[in-house]
Amino acid sequence: MRLRILLAALACFAPVFAGAAERPNILLIVADDLGYSDLGAFGGEIATPSLDHLAASGLQLTSMYAAPTCSPTRSMLMSGTDNHLAGLGTMAEGMQPFQRGKPGYEGYLNQQAHSIAGLLRDGGYRTAMVGKWHLGLAPEQGPDRRGFEQSFTLLEGGGVHFKPAPGSTAKIEQLSYRENGKPVELPDDFYSTDFYTDKLLAHLKAGQGSGKPFFAYAAYTSPHWPLQAPQAYLDKYRGRYDGGYDAVRQARIERMKEKGLLPADFQSAAPLPVTPQLPGWDQLDPQRKRIEARKMEIYAAMVDNLDHNVGRLLEYLQTSGQMDNTLIVFMSDNGPAGERHEQYYPAGPNTDNRLENLGRRGSQIDYGLRWAEVSAAPLRLFKGSTAEGGISVPAIVQLPASLRRQGLERGVARVDDLAPTFLALAGLPDPGDQYQGQPKHPITGRSMLPMLEGKGRAEPVMAGELFGSRYYREGNLKLLGLVPWSMPGQPQPPLRWQLFDLSHDRGEQHDLSASQPETTQRLQQAWQDYARRVGVVAPPLAKAP
Repeated sequence: MRLRILLAALACFAPVFAGAAERPNILLIVADDLGYSDLGAFGGEIATPSLDHLAASGLQLTSMYAAPTCSPTRSMLMSGTDNHLAGLGTMAEGMQPFQRGKPGYEGYLNQQAHSIAGLLRDGGYRTAMVGKWHLGLAPEQGPDRRGFEQSFTLLEGGGVHFKPAPGSTAKIEQLSYRENGKPVELPDDFYSTDFYTDKLLAHLKAGQGSGKPFFAYAAYTSPHWPLQAPQAYLDKYRGRYDGGYDAVRQARIERMKEKGLLPADFQSAAPLPVTPQLPGWDQLDPQRKRIEARKMEIYAAMVDNLDHNVGRLLEYLQTSGQMDNTLIVFMSDNGPAGERHEQYYPAGPNTDNRLENLGRRGSQIDYGLRWAEVSAAPLRLFKGSTAEGGISVPAIVQLPASLRRQGLERGVARVDDLAPTFLALAGLPDPGDQYQGQPKHPITGRSMLPMLEGKGRAEPVMAGELFGSRYYREGNLKLLGLVPWSMPGQPQPPLRWQLFDLSHDRGEQHDLSASQPETTQRLQQAWQDYARRVGVVAPPLAKAP
């Protein structure tokens, strides 16, 4: 009954596109751990002509937000609902004993969450996805059970980009690939970004004569650790990063100012202090500099290859005559990754991290905190943090031709706004608090369509939490609570709240909490209200001395 009511409502909720054949296609492209300044359009030196062209012909979103890490972001993307309600209150891999069994901490996209793929499928769209799922490992939790008619996915959060070695015991190569829910063998020439694009293009071409619009989700695992790229890209950036962290970062910031992304007097976030454990470029010996530069060369190669494959998708839309009737969204899932993955994924017996093999099959490296600071420029910190560098992501939107406009869009939006945007553009109603007779968490995001059309929308109120760090944003005021890392199971150090005015301090350099105590207290209470509403189960905090 619910489905019949939903379908019958289409005529009432389709102000832009009157018929199913006229409703727009939707292409959603998500990069993994891509930093705010990595693309050429966002000030980066990496060659990204396809995405730069998309940004020039569409809207470049300067204030798009995600969760601090991948699976919480993906849960909001799929459901349109806060990750603490959708099942990923924390990452499954980081679940703590005090969180286990709590509502919203199932570690997978729970059944109380809507699925945008299911809503669009039931509304007349053909649905397909490729790439990283990271929303559940069990058979009943896969994309084929959440509305995707065609899927080729990696269930885990990351792993090698080439075909895993036969019989490998390394955790990095113990991966679960599924095609429409069934285990599948990878071809010998598998490279993640290339292969996912091949698969998605095959799905799109196969359904082209169906008369239905499509929802296609390309969830690339690039440039997520481990840094690996096809041979043709590996030497393209040799020597480009020999100047070191600070030189590359400052050049990016200057280009961002030239492009109008930043005002001339923008005060960038300061890098983390130099310590013996976290040396600056000048503290490295020549051999270490060669290794560090090589890491960033490989990272750039991965982004370059990613851009090439995005270009293949755009070329298909153009040559098939579907470009003008397609909404295209590109974004990263969080800030750049500075964590040391080898702590959790130790090298296997066949790992080959010799300098000459870095980036090739068998190597296992990440690029570390200093290069993550470069990728996050000009923002503070990186993935895993609720600071701007952890949750602000590069994003590009190209609307269908009838609605299209170009330029910088400085309006604020978040990843859970995408699902209601897709519904609005498809002429489908908000499903509310139930679907097909089952209770659901209502969609908490808001449609971005008015903002994308240049009509603006109300000042944002956003809040979030992960690993105990939290934030609350009201207009341009951002209350930020960061907690230092502690050993699992131990009380976290005391939380220190800070207050920033992002209208002129997006680098989060000037804490206003002492000068505006009443505002700080009010926003702390607002965050507590949010936490109760969505069921945040935060780590216990140690008492201040």
